[in-house]
Amino acid sequence: MERAIYKKIHKKIANNEKLLAVLIDPDKIINEASLLKLIHLCVECRVDNLLVGGSLITSNHTSHIIALIKEHCAIPVVLFPGSFMHVNSLADGILFLSLLSGRNPDLLIGQQVMAAPLLKQHPQIEIISTGYLLVDSGAPTTALYMSQSMPIPRDKPDIAVSTALAAQYLGFSMLYLDAGSGAKLPIDGQMIEKVKEAISIPLTVGGGLDTVDKISNAFSAGADMIVLGNGIEKRPELLIEAAALVEGKTPRLQ
Repeated sequence: MERAIYKKIHKKIANNEKLLAVLIDPDKIINEASLLKLIHLCVECRVDNLLVGGSLITSNHTSHIIALIKEHCAIPVVLFPGSFMHVNSLADGILFLSLLSGRNPDLLIGQQVMAAPLLKQHPQIEIISTGYLLVDSGAPTTALYMSQSMPIPRDKPDIAVSTALAAQYLGFSMLYLDAGSGAKLPIDGQMIEKVKEAISIPLTVGGGLDTVDKISNAFSAGADMIVLGNGIEKRPELLIEAAALVEGKTPRLQ
């Protein structure tokens, strides 16, 4: 199948453009009206990808959320799964994550083995193999708790670089540096910079990006795509500011 989502990421990077993604946690959607408002804002801000998922999903309305997104916009819906049970045939793509920063075999390969036959049944879902690195954020996060793994110390960029290189040499298509949902601190710019210098695959950065300055610092350090979640849940205007940073102008809201 044509790798439309990944090709767009590569094309933008080749054109020295940055990408913006928004993470939608199904458990945090209050009602349909709030989701529609967020979708409208994402369209106006020219968001590149909508990630749907999280480390822990307790609700059962993910399919309804994806269907509503696809009904109201053309932004690709990419799964951000916490387990094989989060595979959903309505999605356009999936970050096929392998947690490389920890030593939990279930999240390194176990969940992937169970997800693989499900994805085989749905060839329309674009699979983006992603090396996933959790970095210490100064506070416990859901991702850290659910993964039962030790994050990379935020002041040890060399560990992140070595792990990122291993991900590239193992054939992963993308690297995701994540401080986790609810992170107290974003990933240090020096770590982002050193990882970006070492690898040639796209670099996504998320977690703790709750101000435009933090977003700007992540982009300046070398992030190709940043992911916003908690920050825009608390302050939707942050997405407008991030889009202005990416495009050099403020999107016009209707």
